[in-house]
Amino acid sequence: MKILEAQGLCKTYRRGQQVVEAVRGVDLAIAPGQILAFLGPNGAGKTTTIKMIAGLIRPDAGTVAIAGRDPHREPDAVRQLGAVLEGNRNLYWRLTPMENLEYFGVLRGLTRQAARRQGRQLLERFELTGKRDAAVQNLSRGMQQKVAIAVALVHQPQLLLLDEPTLGLDVEATQTVKTLVREIAASGCAILLTTHQLDVAEELSDRVAIIRAGEVIAEQNTQELVRQFAGASYTVELEGELSAGQRSQLQAHGVLIQDPRLFVRGAEILYEILEIVRPVPIFQVKKDAADLTEVFLKLVQAPQDD
Repeated sequence: MKILEAQGLCKTYRRGQQVVEAVRGVDLAIAPGQILAFLGPNGAGKTTTIKMIAGLIRPDAGTVAIAGRDPHREPDAVRQLGAVLEGNRNLYWRLTPMENLEYFGVLRGLTRQAARRQGRQLLERFELTGKRDAAVQNLSRGMQQKVAIAVALVHQPQLLLLDEPTLGLDVEATQTVKTLVREIAASGCAILLTTHQLDVAEELSDRVAIIRAGEVIAEQNTQELVRQFAGASYTVELEGELSAGQRSQLQAHGVLIQDPRLFVRGAEILYEILEIVRPVPIFQVKKDAADLTEVFLKLVQAPQDD
C-alpha cells in the first residue's frame, strides 16, 4: 500500500475577474520508506498541493489518501502526518525540547506519559539528551532543526512533510540532518521533501516530481531522470599550451576555452577537436554528467504548449 496517494488534484482561485488554475490534475504517490522530492519554481502550485494533502485546503476535484484514509473526510487521518515547515513555525522557542515534545505529542493524541516516553527516545536517537532542558531559542540552528524533526515524529506518523530541512544550516548541521532524513526513511516512514536546494534533493530523494504552472511535468526515479537528460558534452584538460592557430580553429567549432580546459558540446566533433589540439599533451577527457539542477532548469524553462 502507498502511504500517500493523491490523484487528480485540482484547485482554482478567483482574483477579481480572473480565474487562476493553481493546481491542475496533480497525481503523487509515495511508498513506505521512500523519499519523493516535490520541486517547482515559486508560484508553480507546490504549496497549494501540499495544503490539500495535509487537509488544510479542500480540492475542487481529486482525492487524497494518507495510509488509506482521506484527511478531508476523516480528520483523524492527519494524525498519520508529521510536518517540518521552513522558518520558525515548528516549535515554541521558550520551551525546552522535552516540553515541546510533550506538548505536541499530547496535541496529536498521545497521553502525556506516552509523549514523554516517546520524547525521551527521540532525544536519545537524535543525540539531544544533553539539551533536553535548555530553551530551544538558546540552541544552535542545527539543533533547533533536529528538535523540529523530533517533534514531527513524536506521534510516529507514516508520512513526513519536510519543507527546506537544511536551509540556513552550516555544512556539519546539513550533513547531520541529511543523515537523520535517511534514517527516518529507512525506518519505513514515507517522506515528501520540498526544497530549492536541488543538490540536497538529488542526494536524498528516490523519486522526483517537478511541477510547473500547476501541472506535474516530470515524475520518475531521480537518477533515471538525471541520466535521461545527460547531454553529450565533454571537458578536455590539457597539459600544454595551445597555439594561436589552434585556438582559432577550436573557437570556430564552438569550443569554450578556459585554460587548461576545453569544453566541447557534441560527441560528433570530439575526435576532430582532439586532432586539432595534437600534439599538445592531454591530461584527461571527461564526459560531463548532468545533475538535478540542470534537469530542473531545462524542464521549467522549456516553452509551454498552448
